[in-house]
Amino acid sequence: MTMNLFAIIILSTLLLSWLLETLASLLNLRAVKKQADPELSDLMPSAQYKKSTDYIRAKTIFSFLSSASSLFILVAFWACGGFAWLDQWVLRFDFNPILTGILFIGILILAGQFTSLPFTLYNTFKLEARFGFNRTTLQTFVSDRIKGFGLLLFIGTPILAMVLFFFETLGAQAWLYAWLAMTSVALLMQYLAPRYLMPLFNKYQDLEEGELRQKIMAFAHDVDFTVTDIYIMDGSKRSSKGNAFFTGFGKNRRIALFDTLIEKLSHEELLAVLAHEIGHYKKKHMIQSTLLGIVQTGLMMYVLSICLGAQGLFDAFGLTHLSVYAGLVFFSLLYSPVDMLTSLGTLYLSRKNEYEADAFAVGSLQKSETLISALKKLSVDHLSHQSPHPLHVCLHDSHPPLLQRIHAMRKHLSD
Repeated sequence: MTMNLFAIIILSTLLLSWLLETLASLLNLRAVKKQADPELSDLMPSAQYKKSTDYIRAKTIFSFLSSASSLFILVAFWACGGFAWLDQWVLRFDFNPILTGILFIGILILAGQFTSLPFTLYNTFKLEARFGFNRTTLQTFVSDRIKGFGLLLFIGTPILAMVLFFFETLGAQAWLYAWLAMTSVALLMQYLAPRYLMPLFNKYQDLEEGELRQKIMAFAHDVDFTVTDIYIMDGSKRSSKGNAFFTGFGKNRRIALFDTLIEKLSHEELLAVLAHEIGHYKKKHMIQSTLLGIVQTGLMMYVLSICLGAQGLFDAFGLTHLSVYAGLVFFSLLYSPVDMLTSLGTLYLSRKNEYEADAFAVGSLQKSETLISALKKLSVDHLSHQSPHPLHVCLHDSHPPLLQRIHAMRKHLSD
């Protein structure tokens, strides 16, 4: 490790980010109230509320230990010359730069997966199981990892090779071609993922004919939303927590309700949740997030093209020669402050969009209490923090705090 300006910036950013995360977690713990909020007290007796506070505390401690471990391993590997050693090792095979880069980055990714595995196992089979959430079997856990590795190998590797090729051969315009290619891949995934990739991990069954489907179809007709498929997903395969989501574009767009959600909510509440998801589509939130992602990718590719020629960046990690593949890794660490700032903006926009989707659901159904009732049940069921600290919300949460959403919905309907 050479302590030049690049090393100081990266180390400072890593440490300050971790300290900020730790501060947010501590403030979030202090924000836990002694009793359940009156808005939720009818659904959450004292024993259930104590369980939720215990869960929040356990998750906070786990997150602290996990992040501290990751930071220590990264800095220790760097300080011991691990990046330089790995670079020299992969160069011994005398592959072309693209294959060398795939090997270099692939080893780092696998090492990261290996070092995080104990924490993943503990979180799944101990912590989540302790509070009654985990339903993942060891077989499912292993199967998920194998499938994830397969996708990384057969999809991630060609994408990485493509980026390496562009920056190795196209000179100053490489960032533009890489940006266009990455954008094309992202749009293609929006089309392919709902139909071909997501079913690798979960089963999707059409919502059967009956009262619920009739209500959904009637509501969709009223708000001019074309429904092609409504699916029930076997979320209970991994967790008892309920959820719903909307993904994809055009004919491949997919609304999915977890089977655990259907177990816990009434038909009216499920319709309200679905109205919220349709609200995201009607308000063009998915298009918005896609365009924002495209802009962020372009910015990242451009800054990357500048940093790849900075010898000081490579000196900081003990490398005496420039290479695109090592530059990608080092740049990801150097870019983390920008990434953090953009994530703050993205999360803020996501929370704003949640308010808009709530307002759409409330306005289209002309009642707020049904969606509020559904969200209350989900919050209690998930043992969610009822009054999270604003700093924690700012850094982490894609959804606004429940009580703020409830206030906004009631105000929207009364205005």
